Amino acid sequence: MTNEEKIGQFLASPVFAVVGASTNRDKYGNKVLRCFQQNERTVIPVHPKEVQIEAVDCVASVAELPADVQSISVITPPQITEKVVEQAAVKGIKNIWMQPGAESPAAVQYCEEQGLNVIADGSCVLVVLGYHEH
Repeated sequence: MTNEEKIGQFLASPVFAVVGASTNRDKYGNKVLRCFQQNERTVIPVHPKEVQIEAVDCVASVAELPADVQSISVITPPQITEKVVEQAAVKGIKNIWMQPGAESPAAVQYCEEQGLNVIADGSCVLVVLGYHEH
């Protein structure tokens, strides 16, 4: 698939999740969450300790996401991303977008071996969806 096709498939999900969501509006984990909201997409923040981020209830882990989440944006350090992609594969999530800085060769290779749609080429969901700072 071309990168455009990969992105199209990612964006076709009925519900999205942001792994590494943050309450800090200056961090990408928050901006990506708000970007999905700005584009009127249903999005769930994944955070081990927070209850709500941007007025949306959090889940503590990828394993707790509802079944209709087919695409996740990952904004975590590379060693955490490697664990996240394994949880996502077990959960049946098909599309994984590693934000710049979250990717690791091992995580990308794992996704490819599992037949997952992985975007880890430096593309940024904020650019593709057209994020606007408010």
